[in-house]
Amino acid sequence: MYVMAKREKTSGSPENLPIALKKATTEMMVLHLLREKPMYTYEMMNAIAERSGGDIVFNTLYLSIYRLEENGYVEEHEKVVSEDNRTRIYLKITDAGSTYLDALVREYKRYTAALARVLELE
Repeated sequence: MYVMAKREKTSGSPENLPIALKKATTEMMVLHLLREKPMYTYEMMNAIAERSGGDIVFNTLYLSIYRLEENGYVEEHEKVVSEDNRTRIYLKITDAGSTYLDALVREYKRYTAALARVLELE
């Protein structure tokens, strides 16, 4: 007898689609913002929320940032200690990160265009 662990339901309701899309595009958004200028994590979260009109909101970006750092796509730019003694770590995109972002954007455009054709949205 095989006992299978119950898997979390990830499909079957339209409400789950924004969560899946957010996970799939987080690295692209982070890299895009860092291409504009070095930023700290909270600043990136606010920029994404503001630019999306509040439709994309993150509780944290740390997992994505750790993955990007591990792959050499972002790196620490500088540490700034504020007057209230908080340390802000600014990140910047690397050359490899910029190349990776270009590839992500190309693939995203290709995929969404193909999806639009399948769904007959064009």
